[in-house]
Amino acid sequence: MININKAVIDTTAYLKPVSSVAKAPKSLYFIGKLPEQRRKTVAIVGSRKMTSYGKEVAYKLAYELASRGVVIVSGLAIGIDAIAHEAALDAGGTTIAVLGNGLPDIYPAANRRLAERIVQNDGAILSEYEPGTSARQHQFLERNRLESGMSDLVLVVEAAARSGTLNTAAHALEQGKEVASVPGNITSPTSAGCNNLIKQGAIPITDVSDILYILGLDDGQAQLPFAATSEEAIILSLIESGIRDGHELLPASKLETALFNQTLSLLEITGKIRPLGSNQWTLR
Repeated sequence: MININKAVIDTTAYLKPVSSVAKAPKSLYFIGKLPEQRRKTVAIVGSRKMTSYGKEVAYKLAYELASRGVVIVSGLAIGIDAIAHEAALDAGGTTIAVLGNGLPDIYPAANRRLAERIVQNDGAILSEYEPGTSARQHQFLERNRLESGMSDLVLVVEAAARSGTLNTAAHALEQGKEVASVPGNITSPTSAGCNNLIKQGAIPITDVSDILYILGLDDGQAQLPFAATSEEAIILSLIESGIRDGHELLPASKLETALFNQTLSLLEITGKIRPLGSNQWTLR
């Protein structure tokens, strides 16, 4: 049987910031484990219909933040939300999902395994709704205030001009929280909302150090993964410089095709790089 716990906001250290949100609930239901003390927390939200760019950026930022001890909050939705949770878990960090329905049901059902993984790795699935409450559209908008309320900063990775994601940013502004946004291609509809947020005063984010500075955390020097050979060093440096396409990496590396393919495979096997699909690669 799944154990559903109940946390009183005013007496739960990690959740105390939620007490200041509009129509603040007195308590929250949760499955899993909440941090015992308040920790720096970032809500990462974005489009369900993400692009490969959005996927790469969301994963990179969530992974790097989680690896530095920052708690990652999102809504378990398909798209950017799921990627943020997955990246935090891959980094060995803590992530919390806020649902728009009652526990123990997981919505969307497609992310049930992800929810289980969150709980198994000392994270939590939260909801303000009574257990068994069905998912309704207005509840997803309501839960957004909790995502921003428990976070120190809300980061929007990809959002269309009229995306529901912007609702979370609006709540953050009302709550006096920092709002940041990842700039995107000005011809991409999925970046229109992000670019508009920046024009309205949101902090543009191009590197994890931007977020760490806002949070008041020491960045430390980000380093490339350790290269076991000179060939690995060449490919890692090229990917770090921004070359993602395998067809571009090969000639840029000046390596023989067989050696290039062998090195690329070893980098993936050892977890130093990961595939984005369509022969696109990024650093782990």
